[in-house]
Amino acid sequence: MTTPPEEGEAVTGGEAVVRALASHGVTDAFGIPGTHNLEIYRHLRAYGVRHVTPRHEQGAGYAADAYARVSGRPGVAITTTGPALLNIAAAVGQAHSDSVPLLVVSPGMPLRHPRQSTGLLHEMRSQTEALRGVAAFSHRVSSVEEIGSAVARAFTLFRTGRPRPVHVEVPLDLLETVEPAGPVRRAPLAGPPAPDPAAVGRAAGVLRAARRPALVLGGGARAAAAECAALAEELGAPVVTTANGKGVVDERHPLSLGVSLHSPAVQKWLVDRDVVLAVGTELAESDIWGPPPALTGTLIRVDVDPAQMYAGLPADVPLVGDARVLLGALLAGCRGGTCDAPSEPGDIPSEPGGTPSKPDDVPAGPVGVRALRAARDDETRTRDARWLPYLRAVRRVLAEDAVLTSDSAQCCYYGALPHLPLGPEGRYLHPTGFGTLGYALPAAIGAKTACPERQVVALSGDGGLQFSVQELATAAQLRLPLPVVVFDNGGYGEIREEMAARGDTPLAVDLPAVDLPALARAYGGRGAVVRSPEELADALARALTAPGPTVLTVPEVSDVPEVTDVPEESPR
Repeated sequence: MTTPPEEGEAVTGGEAVVRALASHGVTDAFGIPGTHNLEIYRHLRAYGVRHVTPRHEQGAGYAADAYARVSGRPGVAITTTGPALLNIAAAVGQAHSDSVPLLVVSPGMPLRHPRQSTGLLHEMRSQTEALRGVAAFSHRVSSVEEIGSAVARAFTLFRTGRPRPVHVEVPLDLLETVEPAGPVRRAPLAGPPAPDPAAVGRAAGVLRAARRPALVLGGGARAAAAECAALAEELGAPVVTTANGKGVVDERHPLSLGVSLHSPAVQKWLVDRDVVLAVGTELAESDIWGPPPALTGTLIRVDVDPAQMYAGLPADVPLVGDARVLLGALLAGCRGGTCDAPSEPGDIPSEPGGTPSKPDDVPAGPVGVRALRAARDDETRTRDARWLPYLRAVRRVLAEDAVLTSDSAQCCYYGALPHLPLGPEGRYLHPTGFGTLGYALPAAIGAKTACPERQVVALSGDGGLQFSVQELATAAQLRLPLPVVVFDNGGYGEIREEMAARGDTPLAVDLPAVDLPALARAYGGRGAVVRSPEELADALARALTAPGPTVLTVPEVSDVPEVTDVPEESPR
């Protein structure tokens, strides 16, 4: 560790960047050094910032994204100019979609660089304009002293608003310039605002009077997991979550419907609720897999972002602020009144575990939740059957606090999201909204970097994995015990099925078989093809303690190469 420069002491712009990061508690960064950012890299060790080198900037962005999701601290990625910054843009777009605090630091063209192109290395028309299209903001500084303010501005957004990605650009000549850095600028430690008592009172009154309440939980509810569960129990309200809200309330809880917003049966049920409390969710098309349902009851929305009160489904009762504070106040308000709302006649079957009197009736409480779960699963029983035994095997092996990272793959959004139960101790990281491919593997590296004591498993398809398969080299270099479970359907299975459903002849979706376990071994890891849930469970248990990544391929097509060996140690 170096001694921080005194106030007014002159330092390079590169040191000012690292000083600003360290002053905000940054201990880890992801990125790839390049010709233009070497002055930043020069100071990382001195300020105690550990660095992880992925093999592609997009991988650096996904790793930093997952690091932020599981650690609760902003993820930091460092790129060089031009193509490197554009490489990470997809990850920035994903972080924006999923409300992840991600800081990308890059050099830019020199301060006095002419507007007319000169052919300088990595030159592009405007890096800041490019990143403004996918980030919350892109800040180009004009002095060494301004660097500290720009980084503090980013952390202020992370702490006080809806967390989203930010780009800070430092002109490359400024990185080498020695100027006074000015005082250390730190984002204020602002606490959550006090809830509006009138709004909370109104919402609590609506909930107390509800006869058929429901809770819809998104990623913004995660810090309020205990309050969500307590409120659901107080109201007797079933809970359904988005992908980002998976596990906020234990999915084995008798009131949990899990990740089921996409289910027609659950959507029909939700439309019939007289009160819906939506916490930390956009209620977006990517959550519902279609247009938002036309709710007939009162919609109470809890969100830190005021704009969400008018987006998609406008709130009838808006509550803007920190979810934990607001739900705690709502819970107190409900307990101060009578929340034992009567059920409508016919909602409860005559005997526990019985069936409703009419086919469209859904009984209340845990009985109704079991009926809805069954209806949800009946809708997709044939499609999802191929993944369920393997997902049960994964669940048996993993600890309660395990982290699973996911890709935009059928085995993930059709399989694991609704069918692999998690509680609030665990995490499931899925690229929703923006829907990128190649997220799972680099995200697993970021999650393992943040929480090395927790089990981390990546779930992917063969098509998605190959967007970032080179990050196996990163995991091998770091000797991370990292299982990568790949369901191999011979290409882009979702698009193949969509083409067939349109009556088109599938084109460009069938990919030649790749021996992915052999590729893992070539990178310094391990691998095997597993052809039964029992084989997967055994291989997964070994992979969780092996030094380096282990690719476990589950064939969904017949031409996957026959490879069954899992060596005791990685070749070196």
